[in-house]
Amino acid sequence: MTMIHPRAIVHPKAKIGEGTVIGPDAVIDEYVEIGNHCEVQARAILSGHTKIGSGNQIGYGAVIGAEPQDLTYKKAETYVRIGNNNVIREYATIHRGTMKGTATVIGNNCYLMAGAHIGHNCTIGNHVILINNVLLGGYVDVRDYAFLGGAVVVHQFVRIGEYVMVRGQTRIGLDIPPYCMAVATNAVCGLNLVGLKRRGFDQKRRRQIWKAYELYFHSHKNRLQALQALAENTDLQTPDIELFCDFIEGTKRGVCRGVAATNVDD
Repeated sequence: MTMIHPRAIVHPKAKIGEGTVIGPDAVIDEYVEIGNHCEVQARAILSGHTKIGSGNQIGYGAVIGAEPQDLTYKKAETYVRIGNNNVIREYATIHRGTMKGTATVIGNNCYLMAGAHIGHNCTIGNHVILINNVLLGGYVDVRDYAFLGGAVVVHQFVRIGEYVMVRGQTRIGLDIPPYCMAVATNAVCGLNLVGLKRRGFDQKRRRQIWKAYELYFHSHKNRLQALQALAENTDLQTPDIELFCDFIEGTKRGVCRGVAATNVDD
Protein backbone atom coordinates (compact mmCIF):
# COMPACT_ATOMS: atom_id res chain seq x y z
CA MET A 1 0.00 0.00 0.00
CA THR A 2 1.26 3.45 -0.90
CA MET A 3 1.87 5.63 2.18
CA ILE A 4 2.21 9.42 1.94
CA HIS A 5 2.95 11.28 5.16
CA PRO A 6 0.39 14.02 5.86
CA ARG A 7 3.16 16.64 5.92
CA ALA A 8 4.49 15.65 2.50
CA ILE A 9 3.67 17.95 -0.43
CA VAL A 10 2.72 15.84 -3.42
CA HIS A 11 1.29 17.41 -6.57
CA PRO A 12 -2.03 15.77 -7.47
CA LYS A 13 -0.73 15.00 -10.98
CA ALA A 14 2.46 13.30 -9.78
CA LYS A 15 2.48 9.53 -10.35
CA ILE A 16 3.32 7.44 -7.29
CA GLY A 17 3.72 3.67 -7.61
CA GLU A 18 2.18 0.95 -5.49
CA GLY A 19 3.88 0.34 -2.16
CA THR A 20 5.93 3.55 -2.28
CA VAL A 21 6.43 5.49 0.96
CA ILE A 22 6.77 9.29 1.00
CA GLY A 23 8.21 10.76 4.20
CA PRO A 24 7.37 13.99 6.06
CA ASP A 25 8.11 17.32 4.37
CA ALA A 26 9.13 15.64 1.12
CA VAL A 27 8.17 17.60 -2.01
CA ILE A 28 7.04 15.80 -5.18
CA ASP A 29 6.35 18.10 -8.14
CA GLU A 30 3.81 17.79 -10.95
CA TYR A 31 5.74 15.87 -13.60
CA VAL A 32 7.50 13.42 -11.29
CA GLU A 33 6.90 9.68 -11.71
CA ILE A 34 7.96 7.24 -9.00
CA GLY A 35 7.78 3.48 -9.49
CA ASN A 36 6.65 0.76 -7.13
CA HIS A 37 8.11 0.04 -3.70
CA CYS A 38 10.30 3.11 -3.46
CA GLU A 39 11.07 5.12 -0.33
CA VAL A 40 11.38 8.90 -0.40
CA GLN A 41 12.67 9.98 2.98
CA ALA A 42 11.94 13.19 4.87
CA ARG A 43 12.62 16.54 3.19
CA ALA A 44 13.72 15.07 -0.12
CA ILE A 45 12.73 17.16 -3.16
CA LEU A 46 11.86 15.63 -6.53
CA SER A 47 11.18 18.17 -9.25
CA GLY A 48 11.10 18.66 -13.01
CA HIS A 49 10.36 15.86 -15.46
CA THR A 50 11.87 13.16 -13.28
CA LYS A 51 11.08 9.49 -13.75
CA ILE A 52 12.26 6.97 -11.16
CA GLY A 53 11.91 3.20 -11.46
CA SER A 54 11.06 0.65 -8.79
CA GLY A 55 12.79 -0.27 -5.57
CA ASN A 56 14.72 2.97 -5.12
CA GLN A 57 15.61 4.66 -1.84
CA ILE A 58 15.86 8.45 -1.88
CA GLY A 59 17.61 9.76 1.23
CA TYR A 60 16.87 12.63 3.59
CA GLY A 61 17.14 16.02 1.93
CA ALA A 62 18.19 14.67 -1.46
CA VAL A 63 17.35 16.90 -4.44
CA ILE A 64 16.58 15.21 -7.75
CA GLY A 65 15.59 16.95 -10.97
CA ALA A 66 16.63 20.49 -10.08
CA GLU A 67 17.64 22.93 -12.81
CA PRO A 68 21.16 22.41 -14.17
CA GLN A 69 23.99 24.66 -13.07
CA ASP A 70 24.64 25.69 -16.65
CA LEU A 71 24.52 29.25 -17.98
CA THR A 72 23.21 27.96 -21.32
CA TYR A 73 20.07 26.53 -19.73
CA LYS A 74 16.97 28.39 -21.01
CA LYS A 75 14.13 26.76 -19.07
CA ALA A 76 13.81 23.96 -21.65
CA GLU A 77 11.93 20.77 -20.89
CA THR A 78 14.64 18.36 -19.84
CA TYR A 79 14.70 15.16 -17.82
CA VAL A 80 16.12 12.90 -15.16
CA ARG A 81 15.76 9.16 -15.74
CA ILE A 82 16.63 6.75 -12.92
CA GLY A 83 16.38 2.95 -13.14
CA ASN A 84 15.64 0.38 -10.47
CA ASN A 85 17.02 -0.60 -7.07
CA ASN A 86 19.27 2.39 -6.54
CA VAL A 87 20.22 3.86 -3.18
CA ILE A 88 20.58 7.64 -3.22
CA ARG A 89 21.64 8.77 0.22
CA GLU A 90 21.05 11.96 2.14
CA TYR A 91 21.63 15.33 0.49
CA ALA A 92 22.74 13.87 -2.83
CA THR A 93 21.88 16.11 -5.79
CA ILE A 94 21.03 15.09 -9.36
CA HIS A 95 20.39 17.81 -11.94
CA ARG A 96 18.33 17.44 -15.09
CA GLY A 97 19.62 17.97 -18.64
CA THR A 98 20.39 21.34 -20.20
CA MET A 99 19.28 21.31 -23.83
CA LYS A 100 15.68 20.60 -24.76
CA GLY A 101 14.82 16.91 -24.73
CA THR A 102 18.06 15.80 -23.05
CA ALA A 103 18.37 13.86 -19.82
CA THR A 104 20.58 12.91 -16.94
CA VAL A 105 20.44 9.12 -16.77
CA ILE A 106 21.21 6.67 -13.96
CA GLY A 107 20.99 2.92 -14.45
CA ASN A 108 20.22 0.16 -11.96
CA ASN A 109 21.67 -0.98 -8.64
CA CYS A 110 23.81 2.09 -8.06
CA TYR A 111 24.81 3.43 -4.64
CA LEU A 112 25.24 7.19 -4.34
CA MET A 113 26.44 8.10 -0.87
CA ALA A 114 25.78 11.26 1.13
CA GLY A 115 26.45 14.56 -0.62
CA ALA A 116 27.27 13.09 -4.03
CA HIS A 117 26.51 15.42 -6.95
CA ILE A 118 25.62 14.34 -10.48
CA GLY A 119 25.63 17.26 -12.88
CA HIS A 120 23.44 17.82 -15.91
CA ASN A 121 23.47 15.30 -18.76
CA CYS A 122 25.60 12.78 -16.93
CA THR A 123 25.18 9.11 -17.77
CA ILE A 124 25.71 6.63 -14.94
CA GLY A 125 25.72 2.91 -15.72
CA ASN A 126 24.74 -0.03 -13.53
CA HIS A 127 26.26 -1.06 -10.19
CA VAL A 128 28.18 2.21 -9.91
CA ILE A 129 29.28 3.36 -6.43
CA LEU A 130 29.94 7.01 -5.63
CA ILE A 131 31.35 7.56 -2.14
CA ASN A 132 30.50 10.66 -0.10
CA ASN A 133 30.89 14.05 -1.76
CA VAL A 134 31.88 12.84 -5.22
CA LEU A 135 31.33 15.71 -7.69
CA LEU A 136 30.58 14.97 -11.34
CA GLY A 137 30.53 17.87 -13.80
CA GLY A 138 28.13 18.01 -16.73
CA TYR A 139 28.13 15.29 -19.39
CA VAL A 140 30.31 12.91 -17.38
CA ASP A 141 29.93 9.26 -18.45
CA VAL A 142 30.51 6.65 -15.74
CA ARG A 143 30.32 3.04 -16.93
CA ASP A 144 29.19 -0.16 -15.17
CA TYR A 145 30.81 -1.25 -11.89
CA ALA A 146 32.94 1.87 -11.55
CA PHE A 147 33.87 2.89 -7.99
CA LEU A 148 34.71 6.51 -7.15
CA GLY A 149 36.20 7.20 -3.73
CA GLY A 150 35.25 10.01 -1.40
CA ALA A 151 35.48 13.60 -2.65
CA VAL A 152 36.60 12.62 -6.16
CA VAL A 153 36.11 15.53 -8.59
CA VAL A 154 35.45 14.76 -12.27
CA HIS A 155 35.62 17.44 -14.99
CA GLN A 156 32.78 17.81 -17.47
CA PHE A 157 32.74 15.49 -20.51
CA VAL A 158 35.12 12.98 -18.91
CA ARG A 159 34.44 9.25 -19.36
CA ILE A 160 35.18 6.66 -16.69
CA GLY A 161 35.31 3.12 -18.01
CA GLU A 162 33.89 -0.15 -16.75
CA TYR A 163 35.36 -1.62 -13.54
CA VAL A 164 37.45 1.48 -12.83
CA MET A 165 38.39 2.44 -9.29
CA VAL A 166 39.35 6.03 -8.43
CA ARG A 167 41.10 6.80 -5.16
CA GLY A 168 39.44 9.30 -2.85
CA GLN A 169 40.16 13.03 -3.31
CA THR A 170 41.51 12.46 -6.81
CA ARG A 171 40.88 15.07 -9.51
CA ILE A 172 40.09 13.66 -12.94
CA GLY A 173 40.11 15.67 -16.17
CA LEU A 174 40.92 12.95 -18.71
CA ASP A 175 39.28 9.64 -19.61
CA ILE A 176 40.07 6.54 -17.53
CA PRO A 177 40.03 3.31 -19.58
CA PRO A 178 38.19 0.23 -18.31
CA TYR A 179 39.71 -1.89 -15.53
CA CYS A 180 42.18 0.78 -14.37
CA MET A 181 43.05 2.15 -10.95
CA ALA A 182 43.38 5.95 -10.78
CA VAL A 183 45.37 7.27 -7.83
CA ALA A 184 46.51 10.77 -8.76
CA THR A 185 45.45 13.66 -10.96
CA ASN A 186 44.95 12.24 -14.47
CA ALA A 187 47.11 9.20 -13.73
CA VAL A 188 46.50 5.44 -13.53
CA CYS A 189 48.87 3.04 -11.82
CA GLY A 190 47.62 -0.43 -12.65
CA LEU A 191 44.42 -2.41 -12.65
CA ASN A 192 41.50 -2.55 -10.23
CA LEU A 193 42.38 -6.14 -9.43
CA VAL A 194 40.17 -6.41 -6.35
CA GLY A 195 37.18 -5.21 -8.35
CA LEU A 196 37.91 -7.60 -11.21
CA LYS A 197 38.21 -10.57 -8.85
CA ARG A 198 34.94 -9.65 -7.18
CA ARG A 199 33.25 -9.54 -10.58
CA GLY A 200 34.44 -13.05 -11.45
CA PHE A 201 37.41 -12.30 -13.74
CA ASP A 202 39.63 -15.36 -13.48
CA GLN A 203 43.42 -15.19 -13.46
CA LYS A 204 43.73 -15.80 -17.21
CA ARG A 205 41.42 -12.88 -18.04
CA ARG A 206 43.15 -10.60 -15.55
CA ARG A 207 46.59 -11.43 -16.96
CA GLN A 208 45.44 -10.73 -20.51
CA ILE A 209 44.07 -7.34 -19.42
CA TRP A 210 47.33 -6.68 -17.57
CA LYS A 211 49.35 -7.37 -20.74
CA ALA A 212 47.15 -4.97 -22.69
CA TYR A 213 47.51 -2.36 -19.97
CA GLU A 214 51.31 -2.67 -19.96
CA LEU A 215 51.52 -2.54 -23.74
CA TYR A 216 49.38 0.57 -23.96
CA PHE A 217 50.78 2.55 -21.05
CA HIS A 218 54.41 1.40 -20.76
CA SER A 219 55.66 0.45 -24.23
CA HIS A 220 56.82 4.00 -25.04
CA LYS A 221 54.43 4.14 -27.98
CA ASN A 222 51.99 6.92 -28.74
CA ARG A 223 48.27 6.22 -28.62
CA LEU A 224 47.86 5.15 -32.24
CA GLN A 225 51.00 3.00 -32.18
CA ALA A 226 49.93 1.26 -28.97
CA LEU A 227 46.44 0.57 -30.29
CA GLN A 228 47.93 -0.81 -33.50
CA ALA A 229 50.22 -3.07 -31.49
CA LEU A 230 47.26 -4.34 -29.50
CA ALA A 231 45.31 -5.01 -32.68
CA GLU A 232 48.20 -7.03 -34.09
CA ASN A 233 48.75 -9.15 -30.97
CA THR A 234 46.82 -12.35 -31.61
CA ASP A 235 47.06 -13.38 -27.93
CA LEU A 236 45.03 -10.34 -26.92
CA GLN A 237 42.03 -10.66 -29.20
CA THR A 238 39.37 -11.01 -26.51
CA PRO A 239 36.16 -9.13 -25.68
CA ASP A 240 37.87 -7.65 -22.60
CA ILE A 241 40.68 -6.16 -24.67
CA GLU A 242 38.25 -5.03 -27.36
CA LEU A 243 36.35 -3.08 -24.69
CA PHE A 244 39.61 -1.51 -23.51
CA CYS A 245 40.70 -0.50 -27.02
CA ASP A 246 37.31 0.73 -28.18
CA PHE A 247 37.10 3.01 -25.15
CA ILE A 248 40.52 4.53 -25.86
CA GLU A 249 39.74 4.97 -29.55
CA GLY A 250 36.61 6.91 -28.60
CA THR A 251 38.35 9.46 -26.41
CA LYS A 252 37.86 13.16 -27.08
CA ARG A 253 39.47 14.63 -23.97
CA GLY A 254 42.46 12.31 -23.99
CA VAL A 255 43.40 9.40 -21.74
CA CYS A 256 45.05 9.48 -18.32
CA ARG A 257 48.77 8.78 -18.33
CA GLY A 258 50.24 5.62 -16.86
CA VAL A 259 52.60 5.82 -13.91
CA ALA A 260 54.60 3.08 -12.17
CA ALA A 261 52.23 0.27 -11.28
CA THR A 262 51.62 -0.42 -7.61
CA ASN A 263 49.77 -3.68 -8.17
CA VAL A 264 50.77 -6.80 -10.07
CA ASP A 265 48.41 -9.71 -10.64
CA ASP A 266 49.13 -12.96 -8.86
